Amino acid sequence: MRLHDFRVLTFDCYGTLIDWESGIHEALQPLLQKGGLDLPRDEVLEAFARHESTQQAETPAMPYAELLTEVHRNLADEWGVEVSDAVHARFGASVPDWPAFPDSAEALAYLKRHYRLVILSNVDRAGFAGSRRRLGVEFDAVFTAQDIGSYKPSLRNFEHMLETLAVQGIGKAEILHTAQSLFHDHAPAKRMGLASAWIDRRHDRDGWGATMPPPSGAGYEFRFPSLGAMAAAHQAEAIA
Repeated sequence: MRLHDFRVLTFDCYGTLIDWESGIHEALQPLLQKGGLDLPRDEVLEAFARHESTQQAETPAMPYAELLTEVHRNLADEWGVEVSDAVHARFGASVPDWPAFPDSAEALAYLKRHYRLVILSNVDRAGFAGSRRRLGVEFDAVFTAQDIGSYKPSLRNFEHMLETLAVQGIGKAEILHTAQSLFHDHAPAKRMGLASAWIDRRHDRDGWGATMPPPSGAGYEFRFPSLGAMAAAHQAEAIA
């Protein structure tokens, strides 16, 4: 199997293209400082992952900004910190402030010359609109949790995307799902029969950070430490 075997890349955005762990950690600083908490970064991210996953399962139709507001409220309760509703809402609205990975824009610009690029993301439309400006490329299609009414790893999100792309004449065998999260993306992609490329942004760190641990069977066909490395591998295939 080669990267050149595909003509569509479907992307998770947050954790893959946008550095959501840095964005989340930075946006949680007011809460941590108010509580006088000096917690290790990964402990903070793992707490976020637990609450986000639970909230997504409980309220799958809730827009992501509102969902993040509830996650912040639950983290405050867990850590015993009292803050105003405005502080909770500020965290909920933080997605457009999360930075892109340094390699994302350049790699996407290269990949755009060879593939159709599609987003399948667990955010709302307003949040992604802010992130899109950081990525510097026009995506051929964008599917958000707000559009679908559920959050990955629900198969419903992948089904919606595949059905829509099929109407455009794009078959499953032509798609390479490209993502960081084994939990949110690679496990359901395997169940849907999609090939996938793992952008292992945490390759130099232990643990799962802001995502839940993956279930067994979360396989993938390609693994790269960054999107830039994937673009370089595609370029190398063309030369070989």
